[in-house]
Amino acid sequence: MTKIDVQSNLPYKAQLDLLDVALFVRSAALSNLSAAGREFGLSAAVASARLAQLERQLGARLLHRTTRRISVTQEGEIFIEHARALLDAADAARASVGRAFEQPQGRLRVTMPSSLGRQHVSPAIPEFLRRYPGVSLDLRLTDQVVDLVDKGIDLAVRIGALKDSTLVARKLASNRRVLCASPTYLAEHGTPRHPADLAQHECAILSGQRDWAFVTPTGTIDVRVCGRLDTDNGEVIRDALLAGFGIGLKSTWSVAPFLHSGELVTVLDSYPLAETVAIWAVYPSRAFVPPKTTAFIDFLSGHFGDPPYWDVDPRRVMR
Repeated sequence: MTKIDVQSNLPYKAQLDLLDVALFVRSAALSNLSAAGREFGLSAAVASARLAQLERQLGARLLHRTTRRISVTQEGEIFIEHARALLDAADAARASVGRAFEQPQGRLRVTMPSSLGRQHVSPAIPEFLRRYPGVSLDLRLTDQVVDLVDKGIDLAVRIGALKDSTLVARKLASNRRVLCASPTYLAEHGTPRHPADLAQHECAILSGQRDWAFVTPTGTIDVRVCGRLDTDNGEVIRDALLAGFGIGLKSTWSVAPFLHSGELVTVLDSYPLAETVAIWAVYPSRAFVPPKTTAFIDFLSGHFGDPPYWDVDPRRVMR
């Protein structure tokens, strides 16, 4: 097993086993030692013994453990950031040598939002599969948030602010959002000049997200918008906007060609949205990420670009 000496003059018994360190970090993220142990192929008893061994080596209790739950101690909070840095350094070291000679292979199970997948990933899939002939791809396009561990998913692409702290995330691209409408709608109903004006407009709403936050010279304000269209599918909103029905909050990856053509125009450009969101790759565990997963993440990141190609050349986006 891989061990690392955190201080050169420490005796061997004070050296840390990376598996123990990873087990602690994962246990803290899941608030469940047994579940973390299962991810590493360890029984509950062995996981408990390994964590106890780590605590003895450090001379500090890292987790409060009861029969119902666990929580991180003050000492554990101090150690966990160093532990994550240690695991990242170990991953980088492995990638620089042995992993560099491993060819990605095997079945890769991926889930991502339908619209993003169809518009920006589907056209690039043949290139990925040609580049990695040992990989087969099982791609599920769904707007539902899938439980990765329960469904046996290797990787998910998600949009927005991440809420699940038990997953490891890597940013793939920025996700610039704008308020937009058709010139026809604005000619008939007027153009809002201040976020508060939205209360007088028909707004197309995604998944019940009726509160839109804006940055103003006097601070952030929240506006509860009204509208008769509430849907969990962004393409429905885009179609409604193009048909002259209302104002919507859309990502530029979805509407870039229509902004470029003038079929849609942005409004309230002087009042940026308060929440900054991104497109993320998320996966269940930091430890032992297979080359096929890393390859797909790297491929998508390069394919999207920085800044994303849809913000540089909107004409490349599928309509």
